[in-house]
Amino acid sequence: MNHVQDHGWSRNLPEVISNQAELDEVLSRPSPALVESIKDLKSPLLILGAGGKMGPTIAWMARRAAEAAGHSLRIVAVSRFTDSGARAWLEARGIDTWAGDLLEPAAVAQLPESANVLYLVGLKFGTTQNPAATWAMNTIVPARVAERFPHARLVALSTGNVYSLTEVARGGAQESDPLRPLGEYANAAVGRERVLEFYARRQGNPLALLRLFYAVELRYGVLVDIAQKVNAGAPVELANGYFNCIWQRDANDLILRAFSLAATPPSVWNLCGPESFSLRAVATTFGELLGRSPQFAGVEAPTALLGDAARLCARLGRPPTPMDAVVRWIAHWVKTGGRNLGRPTHFEVRDGAY
Repeated sequence: MNHVQDHGWSRNLPEVISNQAELDEVLSRPSPALVESIKDLKSPLLILGAGGKMGPTIAWMARRAAEAAGHSLRIVAVSRFTDSGARAWLEARGIDTWAGDLLEPAAVAQLPESANVLYLVGLKFGTTQNPAATWAMNTIVPARVAERFPHARLVALSTGNVYSLTEVARGGAQESDPLRPLGEYANAAVGRERVLEFYARRQGNPLALLRLFYAVELRYGVLVDIAQKVNAGAPVELANGYFNCIWQRDANDLILRAFSLAATPPSVWNLCGPESFSLRAVATTFGELLGRSPQFAGVEAPTALLGDAARLCARLGRPPTPMDAVVRWIAHWVKTGGRNLGRPTHFEVRDGAY
């Protein structure tokens, strides 16, 4: 697997990551570029949807960057916090928390004023069983948030699923490509983008939309799913034969730095690593690291869900963490029985049914 560009500060990567405390520290480690750029954010930085898979380490990264910059930035993490452990984890790290259901108008009205809002709210899995809930979360909530913060600079996380499958030989989808979403979730994700764009254009507030392709860490993500299948001797379905991904630390850092990209009219950016990876090759590497012989099913289709992150890399730099290091960390984590969140990505899905 190819190395991506190293930014100097990232050379102190561990050989392995042995426990969740080490993992959280690595995932929330800010870059010097973030330490510099976070000085431009005024208190409070409001992080909506902060109780999800990425939110806690994004919030802690923001806290660490502000401390390193000598910037007394207040960070408010907003979530329903159905997991009380996530709330306690954040508060122990000096992050204020605010519990509420953003589908409730009264809850949105009570949010603290903020000039910088990070929008991480979304619903994906379970869409096939309850599509109405996905549409409500992905279209009603952004409308209420946008109305609540008509003057705020907004960075909103979207998904690469807004694109259709692209020809592998051509490369990934570009931000200017037409959106042809597959399935209820992807259509609702386009709805989220369009609602936020509508309000940003009407109100004149800056907005950056980030279309994320597969953030990965050691407890979940497409690479973890592949490693688990290889380790268990389960067949790896090859139809979606190529994919993008990005180490979650790098994604966290770029998301927080994206406030500099928020613009009027809104700007749109693909958020992923600059490379596409062969599913067969990655599974083979995991087989070597785990001492297993990968089992494959089917063949690679000529199309896959891929994104081209060249524009973002040109503006903010290439993600610094080499993916072969991530693969090594995941193999060690899986081999030693590290915790798994039990949230498979369903990377093999090609019809948009999640």
